[in-house]
Amino acid sequence: MHRTYSMRNNRAPTAQQMATPPPPPSSTKTGRFFGKGSLAHTFRRTTAGSFGPDLARKLAQLVKMEKNVMRSIELVSRERREVAKQLSLWGEECDDDVSDITDKLGVLVYEIGELEDQFIDRYDQYRVTMKSVRNIEASVQPSRDRKQKITDQIAQLKYKDPNSPKVVVLEQELVRAEAESLVAEAQLSNITREKLKAAFAYQFDALREHSEKLAMIANYGLSLLDLVDDQAVTPGETRPAYDGYEASKQIIIDCENALANWTFENAAVKPSLSIRQGQREGGFELEDEPLRGEGMEDWGEQDKIGEPAEATTSEVPAEEKGPAPVMAA
Repeated sequence: MHRTYSMRNNRAPTAQQMATPPPPPSSTKTGRFFGKGSLAHTFRRTTAGSFGPDLARKLAQLVKMEKNVMRSIELVSRERREVAKQLSLWGEECDDDVSDITDKLGVLVYEIGELEDQFIDRYDQYRVTMKSVRNIEASVQPSRDRKQKITDQIAQLKYKDPNSPKVVVLEQELVRAEAESLVAEAQLSNITREKLKAAFAYQFDALREHSEKLAMIANYGLSLLDLVDDQAVTPGETRPAYDGYEASKQIIIDCENALANWTFENAAVKPSLSIRQGQREGGFELEDEPLRGEGMEDWGEQDKIGEPAEATTSEVPAEEKGPAPVMAA
């Protein structure tokens, strides 16, 4: 059988991996104490929001839910690679064209599983970054609790003994606690914004790379299918001999080269926004320039955005326009 090429053997680092080294393996791939099933997912999600400081519970639950997502993707990745092997085994006993194409399709499907496994490692960077915000929230909770405790003590003492000398001492402690709390809250506010942007930058970069590479594989897979002769034959008729071995192999090679050379700089999908950042920091405002769309049918291809189209009629001198109409009272 013509099984001479595989994308899985002795693969060199891709251009994107050389530009930005891949992250370490995901922490969700090891240390599985509660197993892999849905029961473990439910247990992690429910317990995460039941323990720990109140301030950090919601984010702690989010982090655990993201771990469930990653382990689900890991399961899909593993099963997809098994499907790719089974597809190749099934096609081995079929006709020559089906045997060759199913083997090459198995290579592509296996590569999808590999990409999903790499996606998990990059996605884990997002989860770990959000986890650091959870840790900061947990560290801020004691300062809030201390300030609230002192406030309650002052209120209780003023109710029982307004002239107690302990009130002055507690108020001084409250001032120090509020100062510490202000510092902690400011740090939390700054770090939350910084980590939020970094975390979702990791996630969206991983999604961009994963999605564009999947689209590449899908297009090359469609090219493989074009090599299959699906013309119906009558009983007793012999189907023409298959001669697409070199073509199918070249499609796999081209796919590997395309995946290896992909970088963010040559990404095919670019955002097209109808808003732009305004002068004020962190704000957005509508585009000042008109955009092509409804009501802009008269614009030619040579017209540029922001420049008015040339008038289609000549200017009429003011003296030839006649007197202005008189408005009725």
